[in-house]
Amino acid sequence: MARNANAVEKLDLRLKAVLDGLAEAAWADETVDARAVLAGAVEAVPFDEHEAFLLSGGIPRGHKALTTATAKLVKAGWMVKGRSGWSITEDGLRATVAFPTATALAEALAAGTPVPADIPVPTAPPAPKKRVRKATAKAAAKEDTELVTPQALPAAEEISEAAHEAEAVAIADLDQPHAVAIAGDFAKHLGAEEDWTPQPDEVQMGLDASSRVWVRTVDLPAGHYAFKIAINRSWDENYGAFGAFNGANHELAHDGGPVTIAYDHSTKDIAFS
Repeated sequence: MARNANAVEKLDLRLKAVLDGLAEAAWADETVDARAVLAGAVEAVPFDEHEAFLLSGGIPRGHKALTTATAKLVKAGWMVKGRSGWSITEDGLRATVAFPTATALAEALAAGTPVPADIPVPTAPPAPKKRVRKATAKAAAKEDTELVTPQALPAAEEISEAAHEAEAVAIADLDQPHAVAIAGDFAKHLGAEEDWTPQPDEVQMGLDASSRVWVRTVDLPAGHYAFKIAINRSWDENYGAFGAFNGANHELAHDGGPVTIAYDHSTKDIAFS
């Protein structure tokens, strides 16, 4: 029972980290994709062994739980999941002030508590509290010494080895598949005869020679779509959400119009733009 309570507490902390991360992106005038938002939350509150267990789709149990929990933020009107990434709403920014702790946020979401009307929209993160610390003369002298201590330069052998490693990575990056398809439920919109088919030319992507990323811009009507990345015109090797082999479907909530899908074979994951 204690483990369950601890799991709920950690999930609440990660959900708070998601909202805070989106707020920081908003203050920096940036849009972040789902993968970066979730990765930041997991970095702040790492998975335990139980949460790190891979489910049938190749996704960690904790990742699935967190992704599902973010629907609460959407339902509350505090965040939006768009084709270009996730973003926080003005109410979401106000929620970071009204519910400053993970416990307060979780309770508000569970009870459907709205943000009080008198809470203004914050335009910057709260100023960090200053830490008052008394330092002895000896400690201060030690800190000054540490600040001016020069860092040893890497030996020529280390530089050469690093260069060889970088060259090896570049060579490995050239090992690309023969074909990459966006196989999903919008294939007919692209001219294919059937949806969910990785073979037709109409669903193939093109490799950008400079970035080594596979790219395809498609023009779709408004709707909710699902797809996977299929390699070499077959389902034998395919990648879904978070780059998981044979994983859950990628999802696209689309307002209509052109959208670019980019697939990086080194990470097996995608990005929208």
